[in-house]
Amino acid sequence: MKQLRPHLDETAFLTLVSKARASENYKLFALYSDDVPVSLAGFLPRVSLSQGVHVWVADLVTCEKHRSKGYGKLLLRIVEEWAREHGCRSVALSSGTARKRAHRFYEEKVDYEKASYLYRKTLA
Repeated sequence: MKQLRPHLDETAFLTLVSKARASENYKLFALYSDDVPVSLAGFLPRVSLSQGVHVWVADLVTCEKHRSKGYGKLLLRIVEEWAREHGCRSVALSSGTARKRAHRFYEEKVDYEKASYLYRKTLA
């Protein structure tokens, strides 16, 4: 997760995961290779008027040295299956504008479509 969220140290990461689990039912799935985590997905079941009951993938990362081995694709399939089993009609996520390789992965490898732009405003 440090590769995806370098601004978080271990304490901040654990604190945020604990809060997200308690308040938003955040789930964190991992794939391992030889007892080492190589891919992680953090997601939340959600309900919105625009998407109905769905899963929001908040965090998805595969260790740099393990990319292009199918781990991200497999992990997203596992999240999608969880979503189906829990009555969700879709899986959604956002990806930073500079992450071109990730965009190709979502569009070409796992058949996700670009559905919107994400806007945000940082509050002081």
